[in-house]
Amino acid sequence: MSEARSMSNVLSLRTHVDAVKESVDRLEALLPEREDNTVLLDFLEDDLRESLDAISDVEAHFTDVLDSLRTEAITPRKLVELADDQRVLNRLEYLMVVASQLRKRLTVAAGRIKLAR
Repeated sequence: MSEARSMSNVLSLRTHVDAVKESVDRLEALLPEREDNTVLLDFLEDDLRESLDAISDVEAHFTDVLDSLRTEAITPRKLVELADDQRVLNRLEYLMVVASQLRKRLTVAAGRIKLAR
């Protein structure tokens, strides 16, 4: 990955991290005061951050593929190298796990908000 794109991804991730904190704080204000809500919110925040990080890695992979196809000499070897990148598949699998956890945690939070009113 190029250094400029890497820096862009870092800045983008920082923006998302700030949005994550703001969003979790907003949800916290809606939940009743319970000790287990602190744990729920911590896990939810982690899930959001990890999801965004995985999405960033997947996006970087596809950007690298596009850049390679546009700017480098296309050879069978280069195409196989691009196709053989297992990291993107690992990140997609991880994203599915984290998205499932996030779904469960959001459902729990929804139930607790409903109970609080």
